[in-house]
Amino acid sequence: MPPEFARRVLALLAQVPPGRVVSYGVLAELAGYPRHSRHVGHLLGHLPDGVSAAWHRVVGAGGRLSRPGSEHADWQRLLLEEEGVAFHVSGKVDMRACEWTGWIV
Repeated sequence: MPPEFARRVLALLAQVPPGRVVSYGVLAELAGYPRHSRHVGHLLGHLPDGVSAAWHRVVGAGGRLSRPGSEHADWQRLLLEEEGVAFHVSGKVDMRACEWTGWIV
């Protein structure tokens, strides 16, 4: 992916406020790269040293946490719960209550 992709994705992610989440797909689309959600995941999973991003605010479609059942997912859920993100009994994020779409309301 071009360097512009990373710049756009990270700039958008910086706008997601605490207590809100965005899906990989929405983040890719808002960055101008629809259908590149996997690239967003790869970018966030391989951030260069010194680059800080609120990776925990990015979830899969429908509110799925990254790598379900892993220590990574447990850490992500803990960080989101500390910010007040609501979860369904199923373990997924309540997207109706917490989704950030990039649009200012």
